[in-house]
Amino acid sequence: MSGIETKNINIKSIVESLLFVAEKPLSLLEIAEAIGIPVSEIQKSLKELEADYKNRGISLINKGEYFALISAPENSKEVSRLLNEELRHDLSQAALETLAIITYKQPLTKAEIEEIRGVNSDQIVRNLMVRGLIAEIGRKESVGKPILYGTTMEFIQYCGLENENALPKMEELNLFEKNDEAS
Repeated sequence: MSGIETKNINIKSIVESLLFVAEKPLSLLEIAEAIGIPVSEIQKSLKELEADYKNRGISLINKGEYFALISAPENSKEVSRLLNEELRHDLSQAALETLAIITYKQPLTKAEIEEIRGVNSDQIVRNLMVRGLIAEIGRKESVGKPILYGTTMEFIQYCGLENENALPKMEELNLFEKNDEAS
């Protein structure tokens, strides 16, 4: 689109519509290509939308270059009740542990997860994938090309975050440090 044409369209409105109808998170590039305008214009519109959604029933979340519209995390109890989601049951301690490992060490393979946990994690990884909290994000360049896992946009929504940067830093949590007090 030429500069003259972009003045005649409401970019923010179009971005909002695209995010609303998309069945998956959209990247900056996907949005820019759909509208035919530079990524910088999309970024500006996304910042405006993020501000618009403060204290509203809809939130704009992002993971890296991907964005999605979700219901506001603070309304999850009521939304869940309405949708009667069977997968919304609380996660087990083992699932939370596995999810924390993936969150802070991603991308990593199932073997790497099991090495950290010290137990077989097949069922837990499968359950986290079914819930949409983790996904296959590639293959490791090693023998057998094992699957690499990472968190998803649903994970960010499940945790009630705006983006990955809202997570506490690993150093603050001391999740993966050995307890040296016993020595």
